[in-house]
Amino acid sequence: MKYGLMTYAENNKTFNIGDYIQSLAAKQFLPRTDVFINREKLAQYRNEQVKLIMNGWFTHNTKNWVPSNDIEPLFISFHINNTAAPNMLNEKGVNYLKSKQPIGCRDHFTVKLLQEKGVEAYFSGCLTLTLDSYRVDDSERGNEIYIVDPLYGFPNKQRIFYNYKSVLRSIQNRDIFKMHIKNKYMKKIFTKEFLKKAQYIEQELPANTYSEEEKFEIAEELLHKYARAKLVVTSRIHCALPCLALGTPVIYLNGFDSFVDSCRLDGLAELFNIINIDRNAGFITSNFDVGGKIDSKLELKNPNMHEKLVSTLKNSCLGFVYFNGK
Repeated sequence: MKYGLMTYAENNKTFNIGDYIQSLAAKQFLPRTDVFINREKLAQYRNEQVKLIMNGWFTHNTKNWVPSNDIEPLFISFHINNTAAPNMLNEKGVNYLKSKQPIGCRDHFTVKLLQEKGVEAYFSGCLTLTLDSYRVDDSERGNEIYIVDPLYGFPNKQRIFYNYKSVLRSIQNRDIFKMHIKNKYMKKIFTKEFLKKAQYIEQELPANTYSEEEKFEIAEELLHKYARAKLVVTSRIHCALPCLALGTPVIYLNGFDSFVDSCRLDGLAELFNIINIDRNAGFITSNFDVGGKIDSKLELKNPNMHEKLVSTLKNSCLGFVYFNGK
């Protein structure tokens, strides 16, 4: 039996290193990695039978669904986005998932989606909650504050000027005139001193630059940074969720206003210290006591509600990997 690890397709300009953090969460349960299998090419795999932990967001290439018969999958922390669901959950897709049930889902939205199709499904949470293997002793924790892709869903240069179609769309919906909004809200939430002291990280990196091995190395470097941080502020769930596992205080900034984004958070949002920004109404709310603008002296603890999910996630992966031998 071989063991596979998922990799991910780049777009024309970037790729998301957060995807590779998800794969690192799967990798820690494998005795070895024999083959990389691209998430968008699961149906094309033809080789010796391979066990593959299939966690994360599915999928851009819905026409290439379902996975090959040469893949023995574990569906854990599985998310079907609402945009992909109509194509993925056709008769063929539903019958395939029924043959692999029960399906562990990353969010309640996916659970409901599958159950409505008659597929046995349950809420597992995200596999990145098991990344405590990267945790360090608190004596190694420094004073670094990292701000990672804050409010990246707000209008920004990268999205607006991605191509000519995105420029035209942003002119039509007036997003091109709203690129200042992110900074406006950041200044409302955090002090100038905090924003100046923080180190900024982007999890979207340039395409056609790194090998798959290098991408995994970058992902590991980020986990080591987050593990030693005093505080992390982010709008990336695959920064925030690993921070929970690492014991690193984290604030999740939720400024998403579309169902495509919000459906991913159903069941996960309650695990964080979270600040919600309502762009339309201009409201800022939180589930913890902010007490004015946040400065670098903030002492914050995570809710630790995620811990109830971790043992089931670990046991599911270990049982799958080691059942029937290596």
